[in-house]
Amino acid sequence: MADEKLKILYLMQLLMDETDQAHPLNATQICERFEKRYDLTYTRKTVYADISRLQEYGLQIEQIKGSSFGYYIKERTFTLPELKLLVDAVQSSKFITKKKSEELIGKLEQLTSRENGKQLDRQVYIYNRIKTDNDAIYKNVDTIHAAIRDNHQICFKYCEWNVKKELVRKKNGADYIVSPWSLTWDDENYYLVGYDAEAGLIKHYRVDKMQEIEKLDDARLGREHFQNFDLAAFARKTFGMFTGEERSLTLECDNEFAGVIIDRFGTDIMLIPHGADQFHVSVKVAVSPQFFGWLAGIGKGIRIVRPSEIREAYREYLEEILLS
Repeated sequence: MADEKLKILYLMQLLMDETDQAHPLNATQICERFEKRYDLTYTRKTVYADISRLQEYGLQIEQIKGSSFGYYIKERTFTLPELKLLVDAVQSSKFITKKKSEELIGKLEQLTSRENGKQLDRQVYIYNRIKTDNDAIYKNVDTIHAAIRDNHQICFKYCEWNVKKELVRKKNGADYIVSPWSLTWDDENYYLVGYDAEAGLIKHYRVDKMQEIEKLDDARLGREHFQNFDLAAFARKTFGMFTGEERSLTLECDNEFAGVIIDRFGTDIMLIPHGADQFHVSVKVAVSPQFFGWLAGIGKGIRIVRPSEIREAYREYLEEILLS
């Protein structure tokens, strides 16, 4: 038998677990559940009194009157639509393993009623996304955050996939020493953005391909490069998080592709009309094969106007594909 002194806490948990606007519980049902769940006797009069105390405490308990009368939790920390967004974010993250995804979604389910939680649980099975098998990523993220907080450099091994589907270490297993400045989520992967002092460049690394991360005693370097660093702008101009020489390009676009340009580069850019059916736009891009691939996927609706050498490089990229 549960402790009689904890009745009001059990009542609060019962309402949190089982009620929402579509699933209220009346005093009789609450008494029945107490007897079944806790082996405790609860009177309707005591239920009313304890609900009143919980309301005074600040718990948002609403009463429905009429044929479907009863009590339910009106306001929670997260609404059901917000929880669905969080579940989708967990599910779409390649860097979160299937096992960890299920654990996190199970915890999110506890933030709503049991009936609403079933809607979240169902979403686990309607997606079929590739997930990493690397459970060490959570330790990696924690170590990186600690290094950023404490202003320290980190040391790690960096890996890539080979044709045998094995993660092998790059640079023959040599250490990468980086000053971490930010973590970002792009294309369903987690990336570290940091400063490589040896190369004198801002670089990024996929966190799930980092191994044996250690926080060093040395203070971070490259602060001057991050004083006015805009992470969102960095992600916009870096296609697929592949780096390349940053160039200012002028693109000529058919009017129907205005949404494509805005979705990619944001609303701060200027779309300058060019004739009746096209516009010109100037953008900063890390020129790479991935950028050319993005253009090729769109087709002839977006064209590079200048600089001429980038336009020529794109033409050569397309010819190489056609002749291969």
